[in-house]
Amino acid sequence: MTVIVLLVATLAFRSLGALGVARFATWRVSAAHGLAVMLVMTASAHFVPASVTFMPNHADMVAMVPPFVPFPAFVVYLTGVLELAGAAGLVLERTRKAAGICLALLFAAMLPANVYAALNDVTLGGEPATPLWQRVPEQVLYIAIALWAAIEVRARSLARSPR
Repeated sequence: MTVIVLLVATLAFRSLGALGVARFATWRVSAAHGLAVMLVMTASAHFVPASVTFMPNHADMVAMVPPFVPFPAFVVYLTGVLELAGAAGLVLERTRKAAGICLALLFAAMLPANVYAALNDVTLGGEPATPLWQRVPEQVLYIAIALWAAIEVRARSLARSPR
């Protein structure tokens, strides 16, 4: 579901760019905004009370945390805040580079929780966790997009210097 949100949001932003909205004139910026939309969605689960059962909630997120991580409830709140901060950072041009790099590190740090959830049949919103064969490539995709969003590619000058 998260990949679909990322792709649809990215395509929507890039479509706006094609229609003349200058902010979304590039795929890189559109993907940064698409990732931000996805992060707002995923971060929301970190704060949803356990009584909500139609989507992943805070209790589900805590269950994903491997036993070696101390204070799992706090860690879930913290990662939710970091995801929201990263989303905000991605949409602001002056903070996009730092946000992309920090999010790539956060995604890498959160991978053990995803592996733990997949290997231990942790349910999320009553559904099984994403299988490991799917989750690891998804996490790599999120890391790649975060880094791509962080790196501004400047066009090389093809002009030759006068002789």
